[in-house]
Amino acid sequence: MIKRMLFISVLSFSLFSFKPEKDTQKLINPEIEAKITTLLSKMTLDEKMGQLNQYTSRWEMTGPAPQGTNEQQMLGMIKSGMVGSMLNVTGVEATRKAQKLAVENSRLKIPMIFGYDVIHGYQTMFPIPLAEAASWEPELARKSARIAAVETSASGVQWTFAPMVDIARDARWGRFMEGSGEDPYLGSLFAAARVKGFQGNDLSANNTIAACVKHFAAYGFIEAGRDYNTVEISESTLRNIVLPPFKAAADAGALSFMNAFNEIGGTPSTANAHLLRDILKGEWNYNGLVVSDWNSIGELLIHGVAADKKEAARLAITAGSDMDMEGNCYVPNLKKLVEEGTVDIKLVDDAVRRVLRVKFLLGLFDDPYRYCDENREKTQILTQEHLVAAREAAKRSIVLLKNDGGLLPLKKQGQKIALIGELAADKDVPLGSWRAKAIAGSAVSLLEGMRSALTQPENLQYTKGPIYVSGKSLFTVPLEFNTTDRTGIDEAVKAAKAADVVVMALGENCFQTGEGRSQTDIKMKGLQQELLEAVFAVNKNVVVVLMNGRPLDISWMAENVPSIVEAWHLGSEAGNGIADVLFGDYNPAGKLPASFPRTLGQVPIYYNHKSSGRPFDGEGNVFWSHYTDAPNDALFPFGYGLSYTTFAYSDLKISSPVITKGERLQVSVTVKNTGKVAGEEVVQLYIRDLVGSITRPVKELKGFEKISLNPGESKVVNFTLDENDLAFYGADNQLKAEPGDFKLWVGPNSVEGLESSFTLK
Repeated sequence: MIKRMLFISVLSFSLFSFKPEKDTQKLINPEIEAKITTLLSKMTLDEKMGQLNQYTSRWEMTGPAPQGTNEQQMLGMIKSGMVGSMLNVTGVEATRKAQKLAVENSRLKIPMIFGYDVIHGYQTMFPIPLAEAASWEPELARKSARIAAVETSASGVQWTFAPMVDIARDARWGRFMEGSGEDPYLGSLFAAARVKGFQGNDLSANNTIAACVKHFAAYGFIEAGRDYNTVEISESTLRNIVLPPFKAAADAGALSFMNAFNEIGGTPSTANAHLLRDILKGEWNYNGLVVSDWNSIGELLIHGVAADKKEAARLAITAGSDMDMEGNCYVPNLKKLVEEGTVDIKLVDDAVRRVLRVKFLLGLFDDPYRYCDENREKTQILTQEHLVAAREAAKRSIVLLKNDGGLLPLKKQGQKIALIGELAADKDVPLGSWRAKAIAGSAVSLLEGMRSALTQPENLQYTKGPIYVSGKSLFTVPLEFNTTDRTGIDEAVKAAKAADVVVMALGENCFQTGEGRSQTDIKMKGLQQELLEAVFAVNKNVVVVLMNGRPLDISWMAENVPSIVEAWHLGSEAGNGIADVLFGDYNPAGKLPASFPRTLGQVPIYYNHKSSGRPFDGEGNVFWSHYTDAPNDALFPFGYGLSYTTFAYSDLKISSPVITKGERLQVSVTVKNTGKVAGEEVVQLYIRDLVGSITRPVKELKGFEKISLNPGESKVVNFTLDENDLAFYGADNQLKAEPGDFKLWVGPNSVEGLESSFTLK
């Protein structure tokens, strides 16, 4: 099926067609495989163990030789070829020095590969992945990943531990911000796009980096939304909801996968042969590298499935984990396990082959220093071109949630604006969590962006309001929120009284989200709600700019405040991107990639849920699936987002009411811009399989197209559905489409739309 997205260049955009690609990079190259076979024949068992070992740097690589015992031991291991990879070594000088230790001292001169967590930019920060998914433009993600790869590779690093493609339904989870939301179809498109962006068109080029798809698998389904927790999930949900983005990333040629911390059904993912051997390396025939997450092999002891590190090493290598990240399990134990016959040497050789394959494909054997170019490091990081692209991504990731009375866009002159909130002037929070090598405090703040946009900047008055949070260090957990010092509220109220319109920056500090930052409460912290209500009491013309990394409970705000802009954490150019939207220089077109709950008690909440046996049984009957104190539906559903213009849908047509397997169903709808300004709309196609061998979701996204229309202009949008689009994994774990009746909707989100139906014979 053809999926049309919007191509974003640095300075312009045009319509284009996007579809997840099969492995166009072909990880198996006969010439390289022959070289690997020759090299393997020369390697001792100790040297093989070394290739399966990854450590973080224990000393400053650009400094003097290490003096500590542990550091000296690592230095010796690197020189003897016992470290296949290092992480957190960045910069040309440091990576060159570390690489020289391995290449110029070890017997076989096998280069190391250097990895780093580059999640949404290296030094030029792009919107957090959840925000970028709100653009519904996979090409935007491809472009930002491409720029991140250029900057990362220019710093001497060849491997990123991204993209995270976990489907997430629980907003309590801190790592919600790292993924693309709740839908496997949308998530699959973004997963493939990011892999393609990181790895480019030529893996051996010195401006590409290896992608690492994580976390395999079901990390987003952890109980209670608490990081590292247990997962209980059915095989059906695993295959139909969780795994599609991973499969799309594998098909796109991802060079590596990373294990998840969680267990599934009593087996930790790092030791889960069903995931790694049966599905990934078996059914999918995946030929890339599988790396553990940080010490996840060592944590098999804590999970209680291994008595010691030797047993942990046996479980992990047997299951299919190729490289041990910071677990210190493989090097001291695998050799013994092989020699005593507990582990087949073929498993070790296969794992080593996968490590070497990545290094060969990246060209490290041809030139171990190909990424160590001082000129690139000086000229290709945080460039003006990259910042222009970051601004483009920022504005296209914004979702307009509410705009009653047309309060937005703001006027650039002749309007007194009160800007209120600590986050409005913050130059660090917009950078987001997982910020790689971003320069602290380098983001364009909302205050700066608005002042730059105004023709009369003197009409903007900024008031900080009460202190929101202290202790903003990455390692300050939990953050300390101010709940007692109300200094600044009176001043904010005074400013609001004197203004024509109030813009309030509210939401989350960026370090409320990310790894290890799960929460039991997803309302705004500190005194933000009190500040909002105090300001609203004196001036009803309030625009809230939300800065956050997860869906929030904003029910009071949604009921009372006329205009709400979901601005996430948008990166280096956040303030300019938000100002572009607030003043109408860009008409927002983002759509939510995740449902916003009315209350925490609805979590986890997602649009593609199943129907219970009693979904609704009439007014006054208590015996149906519902809450007695709140509605079932989301406050803002998946796919929702407004514009400064309006769109009308009409004339939904299907090519036939009945299709047979192998035939395609053509779907068309007319969309018209019924407003006064040009705008973009994401036209969304959903289906429902009414009767299946197993229960099916009430709706499933199966296609979308982003179109641009001038006022009064209409366009016929076409979709094609085929047998693959209707297929799912049944009780037999086979992917197939089942004959039967289907409903079909085309509309602006997962709730609204024109309806039709068809039958698959």
